[in-house]
Amino acid sequence: MLMELERATLLVIDVQEKLVPAVHDADGMIARARWLMQVAADLGLPTVISEQYPKGLGHTLPTLLEAAPGARVVDKVHFSCVAGACLPDSLMAREQVIVCGMETHVCVLQTVLELRAAGKDVFVVADAVASRTLANHELGLARMQGTGAQIVSREMVLFELLRSASHERFRHMSKAYLMGVQP
Repeated sequence: MLMELERATLLVIDVQEKLVPAVHDADGMIARARWLMQVAADLGLPTVISEQYPKGLGHTLPTLLEAAPGARVVDKVHFSCVAGACLPDSLMAREQVIVCGMETHVCVLQTVLELRAAGKDVFVVADAVASRTLANHELGLARMQGTGAQIVSREMVLFELLRSASHERFRHMSKAYLMGVQP
């Protein structure tokens, strides 16, 4: 199954000020998540951002908020966004959820497992999720894949949402997101 712009939402999980320094390749993950969020904003893909206990862990990094000016920010104390009942009806009404954020083996994993249990088609962007250790990252991806979540890359998201080089935004998206050095 392919990701479809009209059926999908981007969910950015817990990329917060006090959590980021602990994850493996934090700067790379942030740059790649920002790239993905900018693609989503450019294509009009709805975006939801979750924050885990923001009073204690801080808020989403400002650079990410700038990349998604229309995003809805929700907070939670459960590790899973589904268990936390923080996801807006607009996200739950769509069949597909594209997921990035942290940590791969905790909040991302639990959210993805429960989205799958709720019947959603879930696409985890492997190069835009992170954990404190590479081993936990890889275990989280493997477990999600084992439940039917699709493990994808940022470029897969871009090309599937566009579907064709004849898409009216293809030339712009190609120049903006595929040319030159990318994160």
